[in-house]
Amino acid sequence: MTYEIGKLNHETLIGPVVAAEDALARLDERVTRSEVGEGFAERADFFDSISSMWVAGELVHIEDLVLHDAQMDIRAPSHELVIAHRIVRARRRVSRNDPGWAVSRSGIMALAGVTEEPSIEAEPADIGGEGVELDLVDHDALSPELTEIDEVLARTKWLVDGNEPAEPRKQEPELSVGELLIRDPDWDEGERIGEWLELAKKVDGFPATLAAAVLWDAWEYLEPLQRHHWLGQALVSDFLRSRGKVRSHLLAYAVGLREVPRERRRARDRVSRLVAYLDAMSAAAGIGMKDIDRLTLAKRQLERKTLDKRSTSSLPVAIELLLSRPIVSAHMIARAAKITSRGALNLISELGVREITGRGRYRAWGIL
Repeated sequence: MTYEIGKLNHETLIGPVVAAEDALARLDERVTRSEVGEGFAERADFFDSISSMWVAGELVHIEDLVLHDAQMDIRAPSHELVIAHRIVRARRRVSRNDPGWAVSRSGIMALAGVTEEPSIEAEPADIGGEGVELDLVDHDALSPELTEIDEVLARTKWLVDGNEPAEPRKQEPELSVGELLIRDPDWDEGERIGEWLELAKKVDGFPATLAAAVLWDAWEYLEPLQRHHWLGQALVSDFLRSRGKVRSHLLAYAVGLREVPRERRRARDRVSRLVAYLDAMSAAAGIGMKDIDRLTLAKRQLERKTLDKRSTSSLPVAIELLLSRPIVSAHMIARAAKITSRGALNLISELGVREITGRGRYRAWGIL
């Protein structure tokens, strides 16, 4: 499976490329100079995670994700919720590293939680004229014991099933039936990731937004990782950051993809798909600009409540938490401000924040 760039219709792409470049540049400048830029970036992680799951056909509630991130679940987390939280943690990890770290083989493998076996064999090293061999392979002293335990367990399973014990084979372990349902043994993830990384080098001369759109289209086509397809959106956002288009934060690209109809995102014509992806970048920038305006206005209104208050007041802590999370609960404010739940409710009533859930229990508030 090979992804070919081919010839692109520049007359059709030039308009969306210019619009996306301008929108992202304006958003980046606005976030850099905004007083709520840090809170906006933290909120974007949650919104991008929810939108990414929505684009993939899964529904996760924002309040469940925020409470799960704060380790205050009100119910047992579902499989979709766990994946959504992995997206949040992956975006935070990408943001902590240097721009372009995720768009590398080591970065992709680290984010996917896959460990590659070293391809370089251990060679003897001579230090100070004395022959000292460095063993780079046998670094775990318990490996032989663990292998013997696995062999005993394999023989025991054969006896339980009513078969004769067989000699252990030194071949690679076969995939079980359950793994075959979710993993293709012929799916060469390393080769596909290498092909995608080579494509990232080829589009280096393209405009940043057009290159990001091509990379996302290639990620959709190649599907390098079988169980981490959602990782591609974070990689595209980090690619834009490495190209200097969005330096202030990690773009919530999935938020823009959610605004584009599925028929356009899944069009048969590649140029139509690229135009849809460019429009998604413009849409994500537009939504981000509106969110910045909303947060800036909310912060100024909330800061008026802190006038003539004591320097030890917990209102600033509550305001900072409200600006960095889509929703907050009384327990989250109590833990952040190190006060009681009753004190947190008093802070919320004093700030006059709108309640979102409208329930008697597990109440939550936020800035809409």
